[in-house]
Amino acid sequence: MCGIVGLFLKDKALEPQLGAMLTEMLITMTDRGPDSAGIAIYGAAGNRAKLTVQSDHPDQDFATLAEDLEASLGAPVTLRANDTHAVLELPADQVEAARAAIADRPGRIRVMSDGDVIEIYKEVGLPRDVAARFDLPAMSGTHGIGHTRMATESAVTTEGAHPFSTGPDQCLVHNGSLSNHNSLRRKLRREGVRIESENDTEVGAAYLTWKMQNGATLGEALEASLTDLDGFFTFVVGTKEGFGVVRDPIACKPAVMAETDQYVAFGSEYRALVNLPGIDAARVWEPEPATVYFWSH
Repeated sequence: MCGIVGLFLKDKALEPQLGAMLTEMLITMTDRGPDSAGIAIYGAAGNRAKLTVQSDHPDQDFATLAEDLEASLGAPVTLRANDTHAVLELPADQVEAARAAIADRPGRIRVMSDGDVIEIYKEVGLPRDVAARFDLPAMSGTHGIGHTRMATESAVTTEGAHPFSTGPDQCLVHNGSLSNHNSLRRKLRREGVRIESENDTEVGAAYLTWKMQNGATLGEALEASLTDLDGFFTFVVGTKEGFGVVRDPIACKPAVMAETDQYVAFGSEYRALVNLPGIDAARVWEPEPATVYFWSH
């Protein structure tokens, strides 16, 4: 049992409040997942790529990271630290080289995400504590998704927390369990798809990345997941443009959505949505089984 929240803003006036609204939604889902929590925030695009990284020893591992990457890449790199995470900004054509350089460094720096607009923050702990560590309520953006985890498929670690990102500006949060993740992980790794953990959700994210790398749209990839992924799942997928939702054909995992002129919201339960502005006048519904929903800017 896990908790999922998502918020897609139509009204630009609400963008400074995105982090605060998502944080309140996330904390409401604490009893569905007290082990760890995470959030993906999609902000404004700049002229450089973002690489979000994490370390258990940030004072040591981040101290000279930007300078060392600049020397290795021969390109300007800036670093903005936030507790155990940091956002590196660098030229878009240097992202893969930066990943390789980070992997070769001593210590243990994990890449959480890369892309033009995405930033991912996740850690072990109660959602309220995780949100406070990163000052999530102060973050702004156009849309975001979050997750509170109750571990079933892998250990309670930062690596096992959601969201998982396996492609640029793409991430996935998941409530459920995939039964064929081991065989699919082996297949995807043979195809060259990057998978870092033993978590079944990361395999789901990597599957969607693989389908899109082979020409599928996100909608087509989500449709294909209904056939290729075994188990019970509710997925919320974040992209640069928006987010998508799909539930497996049995749809035993709870989900509710709400839409107004200002936003589209997703929650594992309605109580995650009750404090959103204008919720009393929103169109509220339960997503249909085996049906793909998507909203984009």
